[in-house]
Amino acid sequence: MFIDKVKITIKAGDGGNGAVSFRREKYIPNGGPDGGDGGRGGDIIFEVNPGLHTLMDFRYKRKFRARNGEHGKGKNMAGKSGEPEIILVPPGTLVIDEITGLVLADMKTPGQRKVLARGGKGGLGNARFTTSTRQAPRFAQQGMKGQERTVILELKSIADVGLVGFPNVGKSTILSILSSARPKIADYHFTTLKPNLGVVEVRRGQSFVIADIPGIIERAHQGVALGYEFLTHIERTRMLIHVIDVSGIEGRDPVEDFHIINRELKQYSEKLAERPQIIAANKSDLPGAEENLKRLRAELEPLGYPVYSVSAARNQGFDPLLDKVMVLLKELPEPESFEDAEVDLHELEEAKPLEIREEDGVYILSGDAVDRLMGSVNLDDYESMHYFQRALRRMGIIDALRKKGVKDGDTVRIGDMEFDFME
Repeated sequence: MFIDKVKITIKAGDGGNGAVSFRREKYIPNGGPDGGDGGRGGDIIFEVNPGLHTLMDFRYKRKFRARNGEHGKGKNMAGKSGEPEIILVPPGTLVIDEITGLVLADMKTPGQRKVLARGGKGGLGNARFTTSTRQAPRFAQQGMKGQERTVILELKSIADVGLVGFPNVGKSTILSILSSARPKIADYHFTTLKPNLGVVEVRRGQSFVIADIPGIIERAHQGVALGYEFLTHIERTRMLIHVIDVSGIEGRDPVEDFHIINRELKQYSEKLAERPQIIAANKSDLPGAEENLKRLRAELEPLGYPVYSVSAARNQGFDPLLDKVMVLLKELPEPESFEDAEVDLHELEEAKPLEIREEDGVYILSGDAVDRLMGSVNLDDYESMHYFQRALRRMGIIDALRKKGVKDGDTVRIGDMEFDFME
């Protein structure tokens, strides 16, 4: 089985909470605040591993989580930051945000790394909240949550040359002859269930990567059978070798086969249809092949498609074809890259806005900002409550409550805490 598309969930580590602590030393019984900051949560990092060729491993693990940051400690000791979670993917993997559909990363270079979920910041310790009038704050800040999202991994094979053609025209056999790849070969349609990759060494210092693209059939661009998923694997190839059964042994016309496949390519992708093509007229050793070869050359060579007579069964005719491939590859640009979406990962994390709703005469406040504020409140400390009230005004929450119709004496609830609204 070849898994080329998988959905996983990634969660960066949460930041550690700031500490509430005071100096307690032998000769300083009532020391000042010394609560340290919480550590930052670990990031989720994707890394290209050239040793991987499929997304098979993601069948067994679909959720990835980085470590949380440690909480702050006394004596102004900051918590340790969480370790990142590194996710290894094969070259040619696209990472797509499930909600927005944006391409977050185009992972193609060995060793390439990209952070796709950032760990939460650590909360500030109480030592950070001292002022000239507040010498002993008994509250600290909670750590921020790490980013979490669901992403789709889609593997698109990176190859210089793609082998295309109808099923059973001999593409897998040709790949096994030209390179060290040894694909499984059988006599049925859609023999190749994955784009096998191989390295072809034409001569010392001259080589290229070739992909045996799974056989496609008419209307493959519409997703008929397995066509659509397979077509995605040839989007990056720089040129195509179009393998045609010139013998017509299965009752098909080689010229018509050429036009059918190219119509499918064009309807799937205009850019793909414009890729340079070399025609490998395979099975040229079989009866009836010579006449079909003449027709094929008469039809295609005036259109700019060079036709080479080859026989995979006898390993004949490949040297001139490979020489032509090397000439074209020197002239063609490097494989096209998918553009990374310029996405701020924090912007993708949709913050829950302030919401005020009324239920049975109680005004309920919710939202990321107010929830985070509540995390830094010590309900038993006068200074902490004073800080909390000032923060509500500064954030515009008091004004928002007034606009909602809150009056003196009405009950306001934030999380598990309720208080009476007073002007």
